[in-house]
Amino acid sequence: MNDTLIVIPTYNEIDNIRLIAQAVHRSAPWADILFVDDSSPDGTGDVADEMGQQDSRIHVLHREAKQGLGRAYLAGFSWALERGYEFIFEMDADFSHDPGAIPSFREAAKQADLCLGTRYKGGIRVINWPLSRLALSKGAAAYVQLVTGMPFTDPTGGYKCFRRSVLEALNLDAVSSNGYSFQIELTHKAWMMGFEIVEVPITFEERRSGASKMSAAIVREALRVVWKLYIGCGCRRRPVAGRHPDSIVNQPEQA
Repeated sequence: MNDTLIVIPTYNEIDNIRLIAQAVHRSAPWADILFVDDSSPDGTGDVADEMGQQDSRIHVLHREAKQGLGRAYLAGFSWALERGYEFIFEMDADFSHDPGAIPSFREAAKQADLCLGTRYKGGIRVINWPLSRLALSKGAAAYVQLVTGMPFTDPTGGYKCFRRSVLEALNLDAVSSNGYSFQIELTHKAWMMGFEIVEVPITFEERRSGASKMSAAIVREALRVVWKLYIGCGCRRRPVAGRHPDSIVNQPEQA
C-alpha cells in the first residue's frame, strides 16, 4: 500500500474529477486518492466509483448528504488513519490547488509534522481573483495572526499535508468548525500542541469550472471560531511546551 493519501472532497465536481485525478497521478504516481463525495446530484460519485474500478489508487467515500467541507475532511482523515497512511493531504477538486506541488509538500514533510500551503509568503501568488477577494483573504490572515498569535502567513488555506501523528493526537471528534474556520482550528490545535509546522509556497488559481463554495456564513463562522480558539486555550498566543513527543523524530521517512 502507498503511504500517501490525497483527500479530495467533492460536491458537483463532475467536470473536474477525472482531470484532477490524472493531474495528481502525473505529479505523484505513488499517491492514493480518496474522493469524499456528499451525494453529488450531478453524478460525481458515480464517476468516482468508475475511476476506482479502473485504478486501485483511487478510492471513494460516499456520504448521505452535503454536510460541509470540514465534515468531509474529518471523514477522510478517519478513513486514512484506519488504513495506516502516514502522509495525509487536503486538496480541492477544482484545480485551485496545483497538483504539481504535491512532491514539494511530501519533501517538506520529511522534516515537519504539518505542511501548510501558503499563497502569501515571499509575495502574493494568486491567479484570477478580484481585488476584493484578495483583500478579504489577506485581511482574514492578519486577523487570525493578531488574535491567536499564530505566525503563519496563510492560516485559512486548505492545501495541507499532515503526518498521521498529528491527526492521531488531535481529538477529531471535538472539532466543531466546518468552513474555512476548520482550516484555522486544526492548524491552531496542532501548533498549540507543539508540532513542527512549515509553510510551502504555492500558487493559487481560482477554480476553472463549477461554483465556488464561499459564502457569508462561512466568513462569519471563521470570525467567531478565532475567538473561541483564543479563549479555549486560556488566551495564550503561543504554545506552552516544546515539540510534541509524537513528532517526526519517531516517524519513518519515504523509501
